Amino acid sequence: MSDMKILRAADYPRMPWKNGGGSTEEITRDAGTGLEGFGWRLSIADIAESGGFSTFPGYERIISVLQGDGMTLNVDGQPTRALRPLDPFAFSGESQVHCTLLGGPIRDFNLIYAPQRYRARLQWMGGLQRFFSEAQTVLVFSAAPGLTLKVGESAVGLGLYDCLQLTGNTGLVEFSIHGQCCVIELISAS
Repeated sequence: MSDMKILRAADYPRMPWKNGGGSTEEITRDAGTGLEGFGWRLSIADIAESGGFSTFPGYERIISVLQGDGMTLNVDGQPTRALRPLDPFAFSGESQVHCTLLGGPIRDFNLIYAPQRYRARLQWMGGLQRFFSEAQTVLVFSAAPGLTLKVGESAVGLGLYDCLQLTGNTGLVEFSIHGQCCVIELISAS
């Protein structure tokens, strides 16, 4: 039987970056404490100025800008396209990454996962959408106030940056979503 819970943005714990250059609000994770022991982790980071990213050897990362003008990244010496709001970009957690802000401060959204333990799919959705998933873990992150969704027969409302977390799923589940959100599906690689 699957377990569904609503994570409210007001309750997210704040923790320092691994490199000490800023702070992150942790939305959720599968295991571990601090910056160790997790197989996947979802968070929001506030970036006040251009600078280097923390490294996470053994992990993959997918990042999206939530607020602000955006940024460009330099990943292992290679510049990226300009990353604007809700435009995801994937890179290796062990890469040397430097970000350059395109305007003022930004907020970004980060999925970090261990590919030897999980396969991950991340997609941004808007408007009215319906989909089915059989992933063991499904996360629906609200990128705007007033997201409404139905999971099976359960109706839920999410505020800005709230997150629905469905874990332990063993079957095909129907999702109906109205609003702007990010859907993340995590499947055990074993």
